[in-house]
Amino acid sequence: MTRLTSGIAAAVLVAAGLGSAPQALAGDCTGRVSGVRPISSYDHRTGAGFLAVRRGPSSATRQIGEVYAGDLLSVYDRRGNWYHVTCMEGDCEDPLWGPASPSGWVSARYVRARGVCP
Repeated sequence: MTRLTSGIAAAVLVAAGLGSAPQALAGDCTGRVSGVRPISSYDHRTGAGFLAVRRGPSSATRQIGEVYAGDLLSVYDRRGNWYHVTCMEGDCEDPLWGPASPSGWVSARYVRARGVCP
């Protein structure tokens, strides 16, 4: 096979999903918490300085954790204006309230998502 022919064959295999180029999946979405006050203004009673992680995609569901401005999240799902996330790195690994590296639902309004997102 000539160099041109093998290059075309490789491009066809990659385009068909059979080559070695990795395919992006819905789990390849990350986000940074933004638009919330810095952790230095933290007050759990008033809701300042954190983004609540909730059991379900609604502010009516129970808060189960917190993430903070600048934290990196893995985004798995979206329902309306809510993302299902897990803390990947940042202050959420050692939070002021709740479990370390929480997983649950957060308002999408406060997450700058990138990648192949739901």
